[in-house]
Amino acid sequence: MFSYPQSRYVSLGPADPPKPYGPVPTAAQVAWQRMEMNMFCHFGPNTFTGLEWGEGTEAEDIFNPTALDCNQWVAVAKQAGFGGIILTAKHHDGFCLWPNPMSTHTVRESAWRNGQGDVLRELSDACRKGGVKFGIYISPWDRNAHTYGTPEYNKVFLKTLRHAHTHYGPIFEQWFDGANGEGPNGKKQVYDWKKFNGQTKKLQPNAVIFSDVGPGCRWVGNEEGKCGRTCWSRLDIEGFGPGADAPSQDTLNAGNYNGACWIPAETDVSIRPGWFWRESEHPKSVQELLKIYYNSVGRNSLLLLNVPPDSRGLIPAEDSLRLMEFRAALDSIFAHDLAKKVEFIFASEERNISECNIRPTTYDPLWLVRGDYDNYWATDDGVTTAYIQLRFDEPQTFNRVMLQEYIPLGQRVEKFHVEVEDENGSWRTIAEETTIGYKRIVLTETVTTKKVRIVIDKSRACIVLNRVGLFMDSISEQ
Repeated sequence: MFSYPQSRYVSLGPADPPKPYGPVPTAAQVAWQRMEMNMFCHFGPNTFTGLEWGEGTEAEDIFNPTALDCNQWVAVAKQAGFGGIILTAKHHDGFCLWPNPMSTHTVRESAWRNGQGDVLRELSDACRKGGVKFGIYISPWDRNAHTYGTPEYNKVFLKTLRHAHTHYGPIFEQWFDGANGEGPNGKKQVYDWKKFNGQTKKLQPNAVIFSDVGPGCRWVGNEEGKCGRTCWSRLDIEGFGPGADAPSQDTLNAGNYNGACWIPAETDVSIRPGWFWRESEHPKSVQELLKIYYNSVGRNSLLLLNVPPDSRGLIPAEDSLRLMEFRAALDSIFAHDLAKKVEFIFASEERNISECNIRPTTYDPLWLVRGDYDNYWATDDGVTTAYIQLRFDEPQTFNRVMLQEYIPLGQRVEKFHVEVEDENGSWRTIAEETTIGYKRIVLTETVTTKKVRIVIDKSRACIVLNRVGLFMDSISEQ
């Protein structure tokens, strides 16, 4: 498949790997980012009332799913390609989907399963059985708790978290939002985020903690399914907090160029108009979901797609079907990487080589098309501009270019462009973009060519890429 020129380079021997640049992700953050898509499940009293934010005064018996089957949720998630499920274990109304001993507003007080039901238990067991990771959303706002708005509530909330974190196995993501409205006494709470996060990390050390300011991952700044065209996984959090104390939405969308912390973006959006199931609403089209995918996963963010169970406790058939159509579309587009057909791949720069006779090197550009995550092409220290050129025996037709940086060493690229050679032998630019990060999918016009060039125009440290892909999307609206 590959060939080398007669005069190229020789390795000077084992080279020191590039040093990490700036803040870098933890192993848990890398594993989280590589999941790429997870499923959100908003489920609770609002499923039965039609509200988005419950009042906290709803009778416990209103929660009464007639056919709850978390194994069905997991089966749908797996078939759709989601790596994990995050459940709203407690939303703003305070109702707990598990028998939380710190509350009297739970499934234990409902008539569902004679007060013996536990949605967290059923979902955590189903996730473990089905090979899907389990996560939870526990809102700090509680419109039912009589202690809300007092110092005592923080103690209650810590015990609530402790119970959820010690009874249901490993949690891959703890989802917090900054919602902070009034409680039953008309007061707002001063949350003790330091203790909330500290206890969570102690009890669930591998959990990625979500909030406006992380520390594990951050809100993308909107609920439209759109990450910034420029998206740094770096964020400054000093002086900021969740909710009203968060950075601007523009900052959350793009990150900070010189951010001190590694806090990547998570794009949360619902498959339906609302977050909770309503019979009158219907799921987005495949075209809309593909657009969301490109604007989230394709822009260095993880996609958290909300798929709300209905009042039976099942993922509705139309939502499940739409997800299967979405999965089929992604497979159709990304199952066949045209870059793997490359006859020759050339790098203008390569780490630790000198001109001489040829043999592959540790940081050879061939790694870019082999799909081995932990091997990569790299340039020498201080070399921050370079290009990769792919040559094919036969013309290839594509309109999607995928690039990936090896993020365990940090995020570096801040500007790049893509060129193709036309039939006259001239090079033409088909895309100009900024950041790459974990994954960047560039949407281009449909082109047919034998030669493609990826030019890194500006990198903040030596270039470290581990993937280049070319794909043809005949499904999306162009």
